[in-house]
Order: sequence, then C-alpha cells, then structure tokens
Amino acid sequence: MPPLRVLSLLSAALCLAPFAFGQFDLEDSHVTASLRGIDSAGNDVAWASGSGGTILRTVDGGQLWQICVAPKGGEKLDFRGVQALDANTAVIMSSGKGELSRVYKTTDACKTWSLVFTDPDPDGFFDTMRRVTSRQIYLLGDPVNGKFAMFLSQDAGSTWFIADDPGLDAQGGDGAFAASNTSLAAVGATLYFGTGGTNAPHVYSTHAACPASTAANTEVYCPMAWGKSDPPMASHSPAAGVFSLAGRFETSASGRSRTLLITVGGTYDKPEESQGSAATSSDGGKTWLPAATLPGGYRSAVALERRSGVWITVGTNGTDVSRDDGRNWKPLAPAATDPADVAKGWNAISLPFVVGAKGRIGKLRADALKP
Repeated sequence: MPPLRVLSLLSAALCLAPFAFGQFDLEDSHVTASLRGIDSAGNDVAWASGSGGTILRTVDGGQLWQICVAPKGGEKLDFRGVQALDANTAVIMSSGKGELSRVYKTTDACKTWSLVFTDPDPDGFFDTMRRVTSRQIYLLGDPVNGKFAMFLSQDAGSTWFIADDPGLDAQGGDGAFAASNTSLAAVGATLYFGTGGTNAPHVYSTHAACPASTAANTEVYCPMAWGKSDPPMASHSPAAGVFSLAGRFETSASGRSRTLLITVGGTYDKPEESQGSAATSSDGGKTWLPAATLPGGYRSAVALERRSGVWITVGTNGTDVSRDDGRNWKPLAPAATDPADVAKGWNAISLPFVVGAKGRIGKLRADALKP
C-alpha cells in the first residue's frame, strides 16, 4: 500500500495492565529519517533503512552506525525493507508507485550499489521482502490486475523473476502493508503473508499443489500454490489489517509437529485502538483466535526472542510482550532510569534491534525479558 503517513507519538494508557520492566538502550543513528527496515545478520552485524535514501550498517552490535552512501538515483527513495546477508552484503527495497519500487544490492559494505530490479508494472507497489534460505529471497507487492505480485530471487538478490503461483488472487481493496518489512514470513517450509484494506484481512500461505493422480509418487514435482484464511483482525479500512506476522515450527517428543503463528496490526491511523490488533493460530493458519488480552494499540511488527521464548510487538504508542504464545500481552514499561518515551515510536523489529521515527534505534537489553 502507499507509504504510511507519519504518526505522532501518543502517550500510552498503560495503567490497566501489569507491567514488565526493562527496555531498550537507545543508540545514536546520526539520522532523522523514518526507519522502517531492520535486519540483524547475527555476529553483531545489522542493516537498517528508511526514508530519504537512508541506509545504515553496524558491525559492532550497534555501538556505531555507519551512514551508507545512497544508491545513485535513489537518494530520495523510501527504503522500506532490507535483508542483511553479512557484514558486506545486503539487499534493500524501496516502496513507491511503479518505478519508485526498486531493489538494490551491495557486496562491498555499501561502498557501491547495483540496481538489480525495478517494479515491472507502472501501477505496482513493493511492500516487503524476505530471505527464506541463503539464496532465495521473496518479494511481495500490492495486487496488480486482481492478483498479488510475487517475485523471487534464487541467487541472493542479484536477479529476479515473477513467481506467478496460483492462489494469489485478490479482491478490490485488498493490499499489504509496507510498514515494517514483516508482513511476509517463512516458518518451516511454508511462506505466509498478511493483508488488509477495505475488505476482510487475510493470511495467505503456501502448499504443494500435487495432482491427485500423482499424490503417491514422491518423484513427481508439485508446484507451489497459495491458500488463505481469515484472522480476526481490524478490517474494512485502508488503514486496517495484518501488518506483521511471525511464527514458530516445533516438533514434540512424540513426533507431532505444529506451526504456531502470531499476527499483529490493527488500524494505523487510530494508534491507541487495540481492537483487532493481535491474533494467534496453532495449526499453521487454518484457524485463528483473537488474543485474550490485546496489545495496547496498533502494532506494526512482532518477533520471537528465542532464548526466552517471549514474543515482543512494537508500535507507535508502545511495546508489549507475551509469555504464552500470543494469548495475552502486557506492556513493556520503562525502567526507572529510562526515558519516558522509550517504549514508543517504534516501526520495525529484528532482535535485538528496533527502529522507528526520527532515526530512533534501540537495542533490547539482555535482561529486559526476564520474568
């Protein structure tokens, strides 16, 4: 969907819920751009991106953020997504109508950039991209001619082609959100993306489309197709729907497996409205339940802190955590020594980092999610 307008930082009404104390250490980005892309590659390496051609890089865990030179011709682009391959290599995505939606790649620590892909449709709009293996990257765009646009790179972002899979059909008013680069996710062997708009929100997911006559033949190639389900999220507004999703694939000691999914979102132009802001699925997105205790408002991104098993979701008016797989959320409140607004103003998350408006970057403290 078209770029989100900047939201003012609103105070959160947190007095009705118990708090979890501890927050983010704020870091100096040396920029004032609206940051919406962040990807941590591990080993203290992360890349961030945002408005006005902004691209940032750290190789020391955020102690120093390098301001990268923007790609030639991309100095004014809104870089809504970034995928960090390593300290030297990253792929960035801009969002905008038609040729303003582009993909660039660097392999020399952002000294130079190559334009590797431009939206082939003049009415297209890139929303999010996700690296699913060391070589494969998927890119999702808003619907064109009644179908969500999906593109694929099989060489770590150097070349791209259309992934014209069946099942990507969209209705009028459907769209995805370029809010945090987390509306497209890979969980196990399945891809998922969330939508919103003036119709009901959906979660699309992949499956193997094997003809019935060949289902028993393991040597037959089965193409990928998409199906969709209906999470109980905010709906029927251009500003409402699923803004982010994440999941966990797990196998029990008895050999049974399941895919847990969590969606967050709400209505971005009503940031303090919590209705329809989070839902969960324990069967890979077939069925959904709304969270019993909702986050404190619109949330644009969600992630799992794997060491603790705690989920964290961020938004313009606050940050919330869940210790029971998304069924109940409670605010992550400032510690006594934190700035009063440390929980607010965040757009995107790739742990341990969060990024937001006016160049805000935070790093989750190691003890922030302790019970």
